[in-house]
Order: sequence, then structure tokens, then C-alpha cells
Amino acid sequence: MEEMGNVFEIPELRDETGVFWNREHAGKVLSDMLLSFKNSDSIVLGIPAGGVPVAAPIASNLGLDLDVAVVSKITLPWNTESGYGAVAFDGTVKLNNEVVSQIGLTKDEIKNGIEKANKKVQRRFKEFRGIKPFPYVQDRNVMLVDDGIASGFTMIVAIDALKNTGANKIIIAVPTAHLKSLELITPMVDTVFCANIRGGWGFAVADAYKNWCDVEEDEVIGILDEYMLD
Repeated sequence: MEEMGNVFEIPELRDETGVFWNREHAGKVLSDMLLSFKNSDSIVLGIPAGGVPVAAPIASNLGLDLDVAVVSKITLPWNTESGYGAVAFDGTVKLNNEVVSQIGLTKDEIKNGIEKANKKVQRRFKEFRGIKPFPYVQDRNVMLVDDGIASGFTMIVAIDALKNTGANKIIIAVPTAHLKSLELITPMVDTVFCANIRGGWGFAVADAYKNWCDVEEDEVIGILDEYMLD
């Protein structure tokens, strides 16, 4: 493991693809990078859906609490895979103004997109957490985990939401990320742990994995039922 400013990476994985068998394997690789936090008061927050199967082995291997930080992209009306902003569990909303200016959405379309994303976030928050209050994050290391960072916009919104809840020490732990996105995120947090940093024009999170599929909500609920404290 090598430090680059406040970013820790595995140098031999730089710009490589297909380095993880699946999300669980990626979480185990990250847990080895995070051994200094073992049995501490840190808390691991997975970003559903894909971040939760990564976060669970980190929490399990390090003896840490597991919870979720629900964030959702605001997606295009004609393409639910592409987003122009994000909404977080505390109501934080951010738009990617550069994308918005390029695609020419109306104010009503943007408003509807935000409302749709917010409903999804609130529904998932209840389904994944029930009536449990959001965990205490002040004066704790908060480890924010996703399965990868492409544009970085969802992660940035999650960071802002955590700061709004009082978190003052945020650690990002992701298996893979684009170098340019990390450059945007690192000034916002204390430390970043990313096993597989990649540059270049064509970046897809899925390319870091040998086995990749969408994570269904039922799978997230099953993981949380197994690992999350009452």
C-alpha cells in the first residue's frame, strides 16, 4: 500500500482491470488496507445498493458497526442509467450544472426528477433501516463505502450529507475510482483508501470486477439483517 497525499492505493493495481472477483472480494481487499481501524469506534456506512456488499466484509473483518448512507442519482427522463445530480438521505440535493446546461431540461422536468429521486431515497431509508435513528457520527471515524467512483457526484453529495449530520472525520473506502474524480473528492475528506485507481477517457466501475451484476434491494436487506446492529 502506498500513500499519495491523503490517498492510499495499491500501486500494482494502478490502471488494471478485472482485479476483483466480486464486491465481497473487493471489500476484503479494502479491509486489509484499513487494518489500523480494527476494533475502533469507527463506523462503516455503505452507499446502497452496490456499496453495501463491499461495506459488509469491511465491517465484519474489522469489528466495526455497519449502517447505510442512502443516496440516489437524479436520472434523465429517457435514460435511468445517466444522472444529472443526486439526493441524499438528509434531503441534500445537488445538481451537476454542467450536465444540466448540456441536456436542456425544463424546470418542471428537473423538479420532477428531484422529487422522484427523493421518494426513492426516503423509501430505501425506511426499508433498509426501519425506524432506527441515524447513527451517532460526531467524534467518530466515518468510513463511507461504495463499489466504485466514476464521476464522483454521488459520493460528493453523500459527503455533504454526512457533514450536515455532524460528521467531522470522513474516510472514503472504495475498490476502484477514476483519478480525476478522486482529485475532486480528496480535499473534502480526511483520507481516501482506493485499491485500484485508473485514469484515461473510458472508465466504468464494472471493469474492475471479473463478476459484475446489479445489486437488488432484497440482497441489501439480507446483508443488513445479517451484519447491522439493532
